Amino acid sequence: MIKRQVEDYLKSLVPTREKRVEEIEEYAIVHQVPIMDLVGMESLLQQLKLHEPKRILEIGTAIGYSAIRMAQALPNASIVTIERDEVRYEEAKKNISSLGLANRIDVRFGDALDLAQTLESEPLFDVLFIDAAKGQYKRFLNIYGQFIKHGGVIYSDNVLFRGLVAEEDIENKRLRQIANKIKSYNEWLMNHPEYETRILPVGDGLAVSIKRKM
Repeated sequence: MIKRQVEDYLKSLVPTREKRVEEIEEYAIVHQVPIMDLVGMESLLQQLKLHEPKRILEIGTAIGYSAIRMAQALPNASIVTIERDEVRYEEAKKNISSLGLANRIDVRFGDALDLAQTLESEPLFDVLFIDAAKGQYKRFLNIYGQFIKHGGVIYSDNVLFRGLVAEEDIENKRLRQIANKIKSYNEWLMNHPEYETRILPVGDGLAVSIKRKM
């Protein structure tokens, strides 16, 4: 985790987004919708530009912010994204359509734990981005890792969880439970035989896992 002063400095250097995207960022703040931290988002986009994936699968659409940013940064990529909250799903569709990206971002409504079979007949993905219920990360990866090509990349957001994964004594029971689940996920992921993983201290923590070629 970087210091707030450094984070603010990095944010000041981020190129201006188009007005509609900044409106979505403001909506997220006002309505307390958890979207990816700006520094983390820019770090993710830079890595994706190096990788140049053609097909991306996202677990956790929210209001479509990450999918929109990825689609704008990667004009040759298509994205399938899953959201279980109906209000956010509808907001995501509206935001995506307003930016003319509905032809490249396929938003699917439902719980990701129940929708895996809908992908069985589709081509494999180059990238999986997990940014949904933190306590379910291990299940998401177990379920959807099979749809990622060997040599593909899995990104898991929020794996440092406000720095709480490094805290020994967390008074708030709910936060303590989430932090413990994420710590367990991080340890499991770092030792998973099918993935080579490193955790980057950007944003709220980003795990980058390369699916080993068999």
